[in-house]
Amino acid sequence: MSITLENVGIAVRDLEATIAFFTDLGLTVLGRDTISGPWADTAVGLDGNHANIALLQTPDGHGRLELFEYLHPEAIETEPTRPHEIGMHRVAFSVDDLDAALEIAARHGCHPLRGVATYGDIYKLTYVRGPSGILVMLAQDLTRG
Repeated sequence: MSITLENVGIAVRDLEATIAFFTDLGLTVLGRDTISGPWADTAVGLDGNHANIALLQTPDGHGRLELFEYLHPEAIETEPTRPHEIGMHRVAFSVDDLDAALEIAARHGCHPLRGVATYGDIYKLTYVRGPSGILVMLAQDLTRG
């Protein structure tokens, strides 16, 4: 059996703000749609499922995020995930310039949880709290020219 990762799906409070955040970091929007109907109810497991969605892709073409803004049932607010909690943890991106990525994140009101760390001489990295409380890891590979 062959298996590949298709995408990571994230329910968000504000689809437009979340798209702006990730596209400013370099992802591109592959498509947008509004989904509803029996097929959506069955696939997702929610009666009356109705959502605006967007599919974004990383510049290398390998990573994809599918963002959902639920219209029905009403989205349920939860506490943002903390780094040590069980469950969906974070979305991680390699960037070629961490400082530039953090400037972009800051324009969206998103800042490092604690600061920027260096892992040996290999990575400079941090976690930021993105739109809708999404934990986003940004890492710069220091071994690349």
